[in-house]
Amino acid sequence: MGKRRAGGKDGKGRGTPGVSESERLLFGGPLRYDMGWNSHSEAFLELNFRAMVTRLPALLASSFRLAWQADRAAARTVLAAEAGRGLAQAVSLLAVNSVLGRLIGDGTIEERLRGAVPALLTMAAVMLAGALLRAASTYATGRLEPKVERVATELYLERAAEVELAAIEDHAFHKLLDTAQYGAASARRMISFATGVVNAMISLVAAAGVLTVLHPALLPLLVTMTLPSGWSALTIARRRYESFHAWVQHARAGRLLGALLIEPEAAPEIRVHGVGPFLLRHFRSMSETAEAEQARLARLAARTGLIAAAWTGLATAATYATLGGLLLAGAMALSVAGTAVIAVRTGSQSLDTLVVEINALHEEALFVGDLQRLYVEAAERAIPLGGAALPEEPREIRFEHVTFSYPGDAARPALDDVTLTVPLGKIVALVGENGSGKTTLVKLLAGLYAPDDGRILWDDVDAATADRRRLAERVAMVAQDFKRWPFTARVNVAVGRSSAPLTDERVTDAVAEAGAEEVVMDLPRGLDTLLARNFSGGHELSGGQWQRLGIARAAYRRGRILIVDEPTAALDARAELEVFEKIRALAGTGQTVILITHRLASVRHADLVHVLDQGRLVESGTPEELLATGGVYAELYSLQAEQFTQKMPAPKAG
Repeated sequence: MGKRRAGGKDGKGRGTPGVSESERLLFGGPLRYDMGWNSHSEAFLELNFRAMVTRLPALLASSFRLAWQADRAAARTVLAAEAGRGLAQAVSLLAVNSVLGRLIGDGTIEERLRGAVPALLTMAAVMLAGALLRAASTYATGRLEPKVERVATELYLERAAEVELAAIEDHAFHKLLDTAQYGAASARRMISFATGVVNAMISLVAAAGVLTVLHPALLPLLVTMTLPSGWSALTIARRRYESFHAWVQHARAGRLLGALLIEPEAAPEIRVHGVGPFLLRHFRSMSETAEAEQARLARLAARTGLIAAAWTGLATAATYATLGGLLLAGAMALSVAGTAVIAVRTGSQSLDTLVVEINALHEEALFVGDLQRLYVEAAERAIPLGGAALPEEPREIRFEHVTFSYPGDAARPALDDVTLTVPLGKIVALVGENGSGKTTLVKLLAGLYAPDDGRILWDDVDAATADRRRLAERVAMVAQDFKRWPFTARVNVAVGRSSAPLTDERVTDAVAEAGAEEVVMDLPRGLDTLLARNFSGGHELSGGQWQRLGIARAAYRRGRILIVDEPTAALDARAELEVFEKIRALAGTGQTVILITHRLASVRHADLVHVLDQGRLVESGTPEELLATGGVYAELYSLQAEQFTQKMPAPKAG
């Protein structure tokens, strides 16, 4: 394979610097988001001094709301402690001025020391109070932070779990999920930064008040000393935030490569096919590309820091030159000048801390903003609550001219003008080659998608207007790629209806209905066996055993409609026969069974067969009718039958 340049062009014709060959080979192109037209571009522009001042009250209020929601007592403790610490610092500065005035004043050394004792005792008391208040604030903040993160994470997961399946599969929404997941950690850090902001603000007010009393000219000089560091912090934060959003997909791809190397499911092929060095090579390539971006940010940060340091040095020199000029002109006493030096240093540190903490608070708030945007968009794309009631005992489900295309794949609809009927209480088979639309059809029936055109009717109730949660409660599904939960066998069955009380009787009945008793008996701890080998004491099932457990899960759900997608793909002939006997038994109890299978001999007991081809319905009827017609079903049936009727070649003579 010939080498290509690292740089390239994306789909919009703009250059994409630093694109590795691994991105092109493994993922088909650059893993970047175009930040110039991204919804976050306005957020980047907000990282400036004006935004810091105007948004500070809202940021503090947002942090306080998070803290109040998580732990009210701890929130009150933090506020009281930080206010007390700021007041203590102001009292300490005044005490310092008093001590210096006594020590530099007239009288003997003994008299001056004796006169300074009250102020020294005040300083000691203030220092002790400050230490106690710091300890109280540290303890309360330590209580608050994990609670805030938990509350934010729970809401994130709750909203993500309630959106439509189409939203989860949507690229743009999944990008928001990627970035918003960091919002919970940012919400946690906001508590600490907000605490720092409150403390720095109170300390700054104390120092500024003292400086104003000593000499008004010193206050603007104090601000001038801190502006460069504030500019530096904001500039670096803006670059870092922009880079994070542009590279979030690239970072996810890098983690994916690392995860594949240690994934149990991939381990056999990695070792047999020697895939390990291949994945490791591309992991290194992806990592080096990301490292280049970090080096770029570090280079720019170093340059910005040097510029800020130069301006800070000039401003500091001007401040102390002004102090010296006031002393020489006799406009300030020596004791006052000493206090002013301490106040300038304290105020400078407080202002510097304030700028840095506000910047950090602002930056984290942008990530929390991603989380809040997710809350809003997830609410807009959530499965709707309520709706029309479905018939208690519907006779049939009708698809009327249903068309559906997956997002971004409009070249050929997955279903194209499909009209068919699913009589309830019967076995209905969906037959067709791969890509014919069978699985898509049952996903629409289960309410996972809504048709682009046409209607799905439960008797005369349009599923688009029905209560979606009530609809889902009537459906049990054993998908071809059903989830193998890394929990115990008991939970893997009971998760079929997690809202129902978990009882041994119901689990045992479901296992029996699925014919999975032997699977459970072979497990080291029966139903309490952990089905995840990557945990201590974990156990792994074969594909056929998992399918049995999947059917037990559907039986546990007790849905009125059972959708089974390729239920015997991993089973031997004897087990396949047993499973279909169980399925027929379920239909005998009045349950509707919708069966998707490639093995046409298995549908001979179906009451109705619908044959799909390239998203269209081409045939419907009983198996006997379709065989007699000689259409697509008969052709596929004959092709499969020939595999078993062809004579085996005679063995050669030895």
